[in-house]
Amino acid sequence: MKKPTGKLRSGFTTGAAAAAAAKAALQLLLTGQAPTRVEITFLTGETTTIAVHHCRLVESNKARCTVIKDAGDDPDITHGAEIGAEVTLEKRSDRGPIRITGGTGVGVVTKPGLEIPPGRAAITSGPVTMITNSVNALLDARSTDAGIHIEVFVPEGERLAQKTLNARLGIIGGLSILGTTGIVRPMSHEAYAATIEKSMDVARAAGLAHLVLTTGRRSERFAQKRWPTLPDEAFIQIGDFFQTAMAAAAKRGFSSATLAVFFGKAVKMAQNIPHTHAAKSELTLETLARWTFEHTGNPALARRIAAANTARHAFDPLKESALPVIAQVAGEARRCAVGFSENQVRVRCVIFDYDGTAAVDTQADWG
Repeated sequence: MKKPTGKLRSGFTTGAAAAAAAKAALQLLLTGQAPTRVEITFLTGETTTIAVHHCRLVESNKARCTVIKDAGDDPDITHGAEIGAEVTLEKRSDRGPIRITGGTGVGVVTKPGLEIPPGRAAITSGPVTMITNSVNALLDARSTDAGIHIEVFVPEGERLAQKTLNARLGIIGGLSILGTTGIVRPMSHEAYAATIEKSMDVARAAGLAHLVLTTGRRSERFAQKRWPTLPDEAFIQIGDFFQTAMAAAAKRGFSSATLAVFFGKAVKMAQNIPHTHAAKSELTLETLARWTFEHTGNPALARRIAAANTARHAFDPLKESALPVIAQVAGEARRCAVGFSENQVRVRCVIFDYDGTAAVDTQADWG
């Protein structure tokens, strides 16, 4: 998604959307009037008004309402998704006055290691609190002895989940209903970092001690092909979050990890850059050119590397005539990864050619 220009607009999470839908449905049941908008309070204490997309009475004690998720200017796969809640007034039971469950399009947790235990709908604690608060805001003004069952649903949830890492995390059949505050901050790194950490939690709960860290789907596919016997949970896409991933692996007690990356990312990792998206390419290429001259003594080749458009464009001539430079990049990336783990994780670095073969593997320097 192209980054918007100007001031970026915040949005609301799937959890906030579910809270708004639940409040709208309960309001219809209590007043007989379908609201066009509802006000909800984020967990930060801020309030917002959310438009109701559809709202209808199913039975005398049951209503279904939906809202359209608005992620603001954040590149979120759920932006524009319809999020709904079916609210049923029922006899109060020993389970408490409010029950929250997952319906169509809401995933079910199947693996240990997440906040939610296996067998439960993937609705995290933040959304549960927001839904509960939104419902109680209506109940406080009215006297009712009824219990309330809220079933959250996402009509296109199963299809949208195929574009996420939910299956890797053991969340099957739909999306997760998420949100720590209810607010989506545009271009925030928090969600991606949280996904890395949750993926590692699942891997740890599965009893794994070794991880394979890739920077995206393509490098992950090559890594899975290279190590086909490793379980899916071992493969973690870290994107640009080099330091974050290594620190998270150390915190969770993983003994070893393999960096399985392409040359462009490896060059940035080799220069101890914590978040590899932020690096300026001209600076990384200057260092790469210096290493090239140190290994080859060839000033023409060094100038060619310095003048390359990207590290990827520098890869082919180095692979052809200066493979030790690529090996140094892998070795430095390995060393920096160990440093970001505070020397807690043993690291191996594999740099893939762009056809998926391993150009360099530091396995001999495993340490």
